[in-house]
Amino acid sequence: MSKTLDDTGVDHAVRKDVEAALNAGILTELQASRFLALVADRNTAAGDEPFTVFRGMNEIFIIAGLAILSVGWAAFVNVLSAGSSYQEVVPWACAAALLPLLLLSEYFIRRRRMVGPAIALALFFAVNALIGIWPLVEGDMPSIFGSYENLPATLLLSGCALCLWWLRYRVPFAMAPIALAFVAAALVFAAERVESPTSFRDIFLFSATGPFAWITMAAGLVALAVALAFDASDPHRVTRRAAHGFWLHIVAAPAIVNTVALSLLDAGHPFALFPVLALFAAFAVIIDRRSFLLASCLYVVALANAVTEGEGAWAAILGLGVVLLALGSFWTQARSRLVAVLPAWFPRHVLPPVHSG
Repeated sequence: MSKTLDDTGVDHAVRKDVEAALNAGILTELQASRFLALVADRNTAAGDEPFTVFRGMNEIFIIAGLAILSVGWAAFVNVLSAGSSYQEVVPWACAAALLPLLLLSEYFIRRRRMVGPAIALALFFAVNALIGIWPLVEGDMPSIFGSYENLPATLLLSGCALCLWWLRYRVPFAMAPIALAFVAAALVFAAERVESPTSFRDIFLFSATGPFAWITMAAGLVALAVALAFDASDPHRVTRRAAHGFWLHIVAAPAIVNTVALSLLDAGHPFALFPVLALFAAFAVIIDRRSFLLASCLYVVALANAVTEGEGAWAAILGLGVVLLALGSFWTQARSRLVAVLPAWFPRHVLPPVHSG
């Protein structure tokens, strides 16, 4: 039976039933609004990948307030540190900011259940933890390419602090900075024991000196495995588990795809990139994650010219543009055909349902 959806993605019949339950006093206005939002999310997930950064102008208003508040606090700390050393002021300032951050998190995340402010607070907590731990461990502001033997411990402690924050508030976006903190710790640890990378691209190139590309690839595979576990636990993409998987895919895709793609470009084999990217594209379509393919392609385009210095990158970039346009237009149809040819032993029940295009 076909459904007639309104501009919010809710079936008209369902909306009438909810309005009747609301008028009868069976549902409250809050319960009705949350139920309609859930129905809209499910209908959206049937043809698209759910993605929510904020749910209204009020959330943007609050994010702006949080940003201005953080800038004001940073300016105040800068004034306080004018006559003191960095190590004396910053740890105390970060410790003083910890309680307000937790109180704001309790209100906007656990009580108001806001999406945008939760992302902003996750970022602020991560930055506050990193800046506060740095002077305690290092004694100065380090550089990722510098010689700081305690920097891996700093990054690990910051990532662990954010893990504790996530255990309390379960904000999906926190998965991204947590993963990046642990990856950065592994890269800096390797840089302290072998030659430091000379540029950012060395992190993705197998031809570069050191194990950096292998670390990046391994980290991407681990992040992908965790993301797939979240996806498998919520194939209909209606809970926060799917959102956790989304942000992990954003981290995993560049780590895996870029390491392979940019290494091929650097080796002078731009046309060998097409079958490799085709495999990744098929994988993204099967697991129904546009975010995985989009994140990887954007990073490949951004770094391709830097690696090849413009020679041969144009073919790969044009090909990526064509592929993204084609998949964006016929994603549902392509997915139904790919899933249909999967072997019988493949656990299709962990994949999102296939909808006819």
